[in-house]
Amino acid sequence: MKHFITLDAIPDLNNAVQEIRTLKKDAFAFEQLGKHKTLGMLFFNPSLRTRLSTQKAAQHLGLKTMVMNFSNEAWALEFEDGTKMSGLRSEHIKEAAAVVSQYCDVVAIRAFASLSDKQKDEEEQVLNNFARYASIPVINMESATAHPLQALADAVTIHEHTLNKRPKIVLTWAPHPKALPHAVGNSFSNMVQRLDADYVIAQPKGYELDPRITKNTPLIYNQEEALEGADFVYAKNWCSYQEYGKILRTDDTWMLTAEKMKLTNNAKFMHCLPVRRNVVVADDVLDNSNSLVIQQANNRTYAAQWVLKQILQNG
Repeated sequence: MKHFITLDAIPDLNNAVQEIRTLKKDAFAFEQLGKHKTLGMLFFNPSLRTRLSTQKAAQHLGLKTMVMNFSNEAWALEFEDGTKMSGLRSEHIKEAAAVVSQYCDVVAIRAFASLSDKQKDEEEQVLNNFARYASIPVINMESATAHPLQALADAVTIHEHTLNKRPKIVLTWAPHPKALPHAVGNSFSNMVQRLDADYVIAQPKGYELDPRITKNTPLIYNQEEALEGADFVYAKNWCSYQEYGKILRTDDTWMLTAEKMKLTNNAKFMHCLPVRRNVVVADDVLDNSNSLVIQQANNRTYAAQWVLKQILQNG
């Protein structure tokens, strides 16, 4: 593994999940692997779980970490080639990536979607330019269109709690006061499509994800219908894809409630966090013993550790 930018970097997801579960049993088994090496972590957006879990994962492998918040600690970066840099952007990605490559052995980057320019967001300007100009491996800690570390942790969580041979997994849109990106929904869909599972997506009309991502996944516009017989329910908001970045509805009729969960097969509830209580999901769902949100957050450490291990072992 050279870079970890999408789940496509993992050739065998089931094998990766099994290795991650083994890592959890002895987190320090490879603590010499990263000795005298440094992970640089660049944040263009806020983070709690991603930052702490990735730092902990690095420590398990003996890596040192350096963290920079680009929003208030670094020069504004220019990503376009051939531009005259007479505006606010003081440093070009060519120099920035080259310099980071001298200081670090691996760099992990978090850069959200702008939700204002679909084409630029889908070009993954920040991640792909770092991968282009850096001479070290690049890890995606959530980008404009993908959150593969979260999806990998979600895969582990589903495996740990699957009782049926072929579970039914539902990704349901949920309301939110802000327009949110598609990264989690995209990567979760990519991940579940690689599992032995029945997968459906529930959303109001106008909130369909990128069809290149959802492919042949059934899209259901009635939430209650989608929830029937589900073994796992993953709630997440995302803005409109066709009317990019827009909020098309603000009512709470799609909030996940305990009454709706009664339609499921005693389903486990999942969410990547942070979550707005009683907007996205009701308290009595989030606080129920079937809620896996804390377990998901814990698995973020071991998913990141596995990715770092693959990169370090690759030299």
